[in-house]
Amino acid sequence: MTDLLPHEKGFHVSWDQLHRDARALAWRLQGHGPENGAWKAVVAITRGGMAPAMIVARELDIRTVDTISVKSYNHQTQSEPRVIKSPDMEVVGDGTGVLIVDDLVDTGRTLEVVRAHMPNAHIATVYAKPKGRPQVDTFITEVSQDTWIFFPWDMALQYVKPYRGDE
Repeated sequence: MTDLLPHEKGFHVSWDQLHRDARALAWRLQGHGPENGAWKAVVAITRGGMAPAMIVARELDIRTVDTISVKSYNHQTQSEPRVIKSPDMEVVGDGTGVLIVDDLVDTGRTLEVVRAHMPNAHIATVYAKPKGRPQVDTFITEVSQDTWIFFPWDMALQYVKPYRGDE
């Protein structure tokens, strides 16, 4: 078998699909917060977690929203994760009642770093790969480890030649 380029084993996510999947994530999380079923805050893992976190916060009527920024990719190459922006620790504390949202868990290394900051938080991702699944409490869709997910903020519409025939 020949090696596939990332786009040949790709999972393309449109804005509509991301919106549907993030709403499904909110639906799955509804009523599961530790404070009478509610969550006290949402922390988005930037940058990919910002859009799903906004949708989840809207659907669950969570008004306290913050971010944590963990850099673990340089374009498409994964490197050692490090926190470059922390949330307000007076608000999130050890993570109790906090919902952490990201677009994807890949190897789980980013979430290990986040969990070290907020060990009692609930971590939810829209998409999950097998290696990272143990780091996630709730997710919507699992894809294989060798699948590259193309998110809508990473793509642009452009002309593509037809498979057969003249243009």
